[in-house]
Amino acid sequence: MKFTAAGDMIIQKPIYPGYEGFGALATFIKQGDARFFNLETTLNHEGETCASQFSGGTYIRTDPEILDNIKPFGFNMTSANNNHALDFSYGGLLATIDALDASDLVHAGLGRNLDQASAPKYLETPNGRVALIAVNTSFEPSAMAGAQSPRVPGRPGINGLRIESYIELPKEDIDYIKQLAKDTNINAEKEITRAEGYHPPLGENEAELGSMKFVSGSQRRHVSKVNAADLQRVKKAIYEAQLQADYIMISVHSHQLSGSAKESPSEFLQQFAHECIDAGAHAILGHGPHLLRPIEVYKDCPIFYSLGDFVLQLYNVLLAPEDFYEKNGLTSTATVHELLKKRSKDFTVGLMTDKRMFRSVIPYWETEGTKLKKLTLLPIEMDMNGNKSRQGLPYISNNPEIGKYLADMCVPFGTKITANEDGTLSCTW
Repeated sequence: MKFTAAGDMIIQKPIYPGYEGFGALATFIKQGDARFFNLETTLNHEGETCASQFSGGTYIRTDPEILDNIKPFGFNMTSANNNHALDFSYGGLLATIDALDASDLVHAGLGRNLDQASAPKYLETPNGRVALIAVNTSFEPSAMAGAQSPRVPGRPGINGLRIESYIELPKEDIDYIKQLAKDTNINAEKEITRAEGYHPPLGENEAELGSMKFVSGSQRRHVSKVNAADLQRVKKAIYEAQLQADYIMISVHSHQLSGSAKESPSEFLQQFAHECIDAGAHAILGHGPHLLRPIEVYKDCPIFYSLGDFVLQLYNVLLAPEDFYEKNGLTSTATVHELLKKRSKDFTVGLMTDKRMFRSVIPYWETEGTKLKKLTLLPIEMDMNGNKSRQGLPYISNNPEIGKYLADMCVPFGTKITANEDGTLSCTW
């Protein structure tokens, strides 16, 4: 089988499918039997639904008709399970589901309850049936879909992958944290409710300081692990898809990092990717941080820790809720122009000023059975400046810096990237 995939599509305005560079890009994408992208916007009409108290950053929405502008690229699979899924509350999420249901795009990760959100979705192709399961590690707790009970309907939301974190410290540091908590009474209320049975007791080698948890260990480090119940739910979906599909892809939206570089995927994401493949998945499609992250081939299956951006139109939002204005010291009597200008410190900071966010690749891979046999990358760039109708739109790039940038970060993962004469990049492992 053959596959192509793209990263985050933050699309806020219509795209003219005939723009310069569109044709060659669409031709490359259409090589795949399955062709995936991450839809990073909500789909609802102005005034249709209220905004949430929280957002994934900028409040993002666009009209459902935008899907007609996306289809000419050739994509046939997507997920809108990302940190913006609840920007316009449950109404916006349900409208997004309705719009995707009405399209011919196979989509996963959102649902009217947790069972729907976590279920595999299937694409029929001439060369096999492809399953898509979509998870998200970067979300507000209330965005998580709820399971149904016999008498209470489930809650609409996303298929979330919750992360449990703590700080490991030497024993003497734990003793200091305990004393600090006692001296400041920061844990007093929780200790009262813990005594009433509402929280599990702390172990001898554990301490809390407000919302932060500390565990005794041999070193000082931040530890994050995937919630066991969420991991089991994903593995159950993989098991279900094994009966129904020839090839299983996992979409993962994840912002977390390890170390101090945004390009470095979190340790828990690496472990999760491996566990999914061990359980029977065949490809991991990562996105979220809006830039490229390493590519790994594990057991002859590709792991794209982040595919970067495909369309980036954060300056093209047309409206915002009062909460967003207030957060930036304004009221909604101001224009969106004023709002975004203030938020970006006169357009000098943020994603739209970082060239890494405008450089990416589109992978094309072939399999023999379920095993990876060929992996080629197409470098792309998005317009940062120039004509406003083209800003944020992708085109094929011959910039050698993209290949070098990606090749350097792939070295620790055992993936070698070399440039081809036609401008594409070849991967070996």
